[in-house]
This record gives sequence, C-alpha cells and structure tokens, in this order.
Amino acid sequence: MKVALLAGGTGGTKLAHGFAMLEPSVELSVIANVADDLELHGLHVSPDIDALLYTLAALIDAERGWGVANDTYSAHAIFARYGEPVWFTLGDADLATHVTRTRLLSEGRSLTDATATMAAALGIGSRILPATDERCRTIVLTDDGPLEFQEYFVRHRQDPDVRGVRLDGIEDARPTPAVLAAIGDADLLVIGPSNPIVSIGPILALEGVREAILAVPRRVGLSPIIGGRALKGPAARMLASLGHEPSAVGVARIYADLLTHWVIDATDAELAPRVRESGVEPVVLDTIMAANEDRARLAGELLAIG
Repeated sequence: MKVALLAGGTGGTKLAHGFAMLEPSVELSVIANVADDLELHGLHVSPDIDALLYTLAALIDAERGWGVANDTYSAHAIFARYGEPVWFTLGDADLATHVTRTRLLSEGRSLTDATATMAAALGIGSRILPATDERCRTIVLTDDGPLEFQEYFVRHRQDPDVRGVRLDGIEDARPTPAVLAAIGDADLLVIGPSNPIVSIGPILALEGVREAILAVPRRVGLSPIIGGRALKGPAARMLASLGHEPSAVGVARIYADLLTHWVIDATDAELAPRVRESGVEPVVLDTIMAANEDRARLAGELLAIG
C-alpha cells in the first residue's frame, strides 16, 4: 500500500517510523515541513528532515526526540568561544549532517535531491520529501515581536504568546513534483499528529497541495491534542491564543474540509460526536506512541480505516 504522510515535529516523525516498520508491505513517502529550516554557522539546518533521517536510520536521541544519540559537543563549545550564536545546539555528529546538506546544495542539488542522497547513505528505504525546494520560513508573530520559528521555539522556549503566523516566501514556493506525485499515487493520505499551525500549515499552504489531497480516496488525520494538551510542544497553547479550541475537536475543524476520518485518542472518546458534527468521521484509537511497538501498531490500524 502506498502511504503519503504529512509530517513535522516529534509526533509526525514517530508515526513515520511506525509506517516504515511495516515495509515492504507499505511504500511510505513522508512529506516534511521545511518552513522551520534555518541558516546557522553558514549551514542549512532542516530540523524536521533531520529528525526523520535520524529516526528512520535508528540514530535519534530518543529521550530528547532530536539530534543524534550519544553525540558530543566539542564544536559547540568552540563556537561559543568564538562568540558565535549557540542558542541552537548542534552536536558534532549532527554538524556533519548540516555540512553535507550545505555542500550538496552549494553544488546545485535541490533540497529534495540532497535529502534523497543522505537518506540512501543512511540506509533508509522510505522516501523523505521536502514539501518544497524553495525557501519558505515560518515567522511567529508574538507579544515580543515577530520571531523566526526556531527563535520562538528554541531561543525563547515558546514563552511569548502567539498572535499570528506569517509564511515568508510562500507566494513563490511550490510543492515539488515528487510531493505532488506521492500524494497523487497514494492509497492512503495521512496527516500526522503534528502542530496544525506551524508543522502542517506550511505544507497545506503550498499551491496545489490541498487539491491533490482531495483526490486521494482515503484521507486520515490524527489529533496532536490529547485530553486538551499536546504531548510535546506548544500546539495547545498556540491554538488557544489564535482563537481555536485547544482540543481534538478544534484541530478536527481545521482539517474538516480535507479529511474523511479523524483519529482521536481513547482519552477523548467522548468527543467523537462533536468531531462528527465538524464534518469528519471520528475514529477512536490508542494514539500514544510510547514504544516502537506502539508506532507500528498504530500505523497498522490506520491502514485499516475506511
């Protein structure tokens, strides 16, 4: 079965791992958010793509959910001595990823091609597809002023309240042919349990993506909010400050025009009638992916929906 998964952040990455564990019966294409990318120390850093690379190659620091397990930080310490910005930590092994990506891009490779080269080198069978090869950046409008996403998320630790989100470059950015082909060929389209505003929103904002999704027969999304809270990250607080209900129902309303089914956790089973009222069919599952077995189980259950 061909699965196209829209993903960003920890939840989407875990679900991608679950589907990848079902290979070869599943042919997975992960469409990754790149609006969180940044330039640091002269390098192109792609946090969501890197999390996918490290997770699918069994390199991820599972406790933190980002970076390489057992990494060292000698380069980071020297950057600090040189007076370079060190609010965004790059481990030594992690640094090799960004150096390689930046070199490939400087040679004229697209971000899609660079990612495919790196994934193949790490032995990853699934396709990791940047949503766009053009530069697009999420700007979070906060009470402290506009901040690039990583500044808001890492440097300011998601402290300022979010009043809006702007996507710089979205007018000129286009989904790649590989992205549109992956969606068009999919037997199942899945929107992962990622932040709907800053992880999935930038993908859906690309011209033609929504129309491509609507052509897929089965379209399933998973709520990133369980019991009124996000398992990780600022999604619930961000939803509230932007005027959305911070619940599985509130996120269902954001996606209702795109999806055929909306998966909520068993904790929120009583919300199923309200999800249905939003225009999408609710499905109640155990969605917490505490272990690898949970990821594979959940992915398998999603394949059976519809």
